[in-house]
Amino acid sequence: MNTTNTQSNQKNKKIILLLLLLLLLSVGGYFVYRHFNQPDVPVTIVSGEFLPDGKDAAKISGEELQQLAQKKVDASQFNMVIAPTANVQQGTKSDLFIQNPPHNANPINVEIRLKDSNELVYTSGAIHPGYEIKGATLEKKLEEGSYPATALFSIYDGNTKGKRGQVAAAIDFVVK
Repeated sequence: MNTTNTQSNQKNKKIILLLLLLLLLSVGGYFVYRHFNQPDVPVTIVSGEFLPDGKDAAKISGEELQQLAQKKVDASQFNMVIAPTANVQQGTKSDLFIQNPPHNANPINVEIRLKDSNELVYTSGAIHPGYEIKGATLEKKLEEGSYPATALFSIYDGNTKGKRGQVAAAIDFVVK
């Protein structure tokens, strides 16, 4: 019996030694990991180059600043011109008047829809600054009567062709 006990004790000692070795390796691995993965410590860098003294630059004059500001204001303003009433004859011929004044900075497109049904009655296509429409053929035949409508002016960037905004105006079509 003694030999069996001794073998059992030796087996237990080996297991304990193995567990202690694993614990020691785990603790050692943790400290190695912490040592090589320390958070970055901020480093102060002093540059050897400094802003040189002024030489040829001059302050922008108040007049030049005002001109630059006025250009920005002018580019952002928009005036819409549309006659409040359009007379329609022969079903689709009209005296519709739309203008994109020369002082506007952007091209426009105008869509006109009937207020009661939202049906599209007219689309202008691109109207560049300084251009106008005097008389137009409507896209929908209207019977005799009066038709309130909304003209939606879509404003586009002349360079990118992207839409910049919209404004609307009321218009009446009178069909005789």
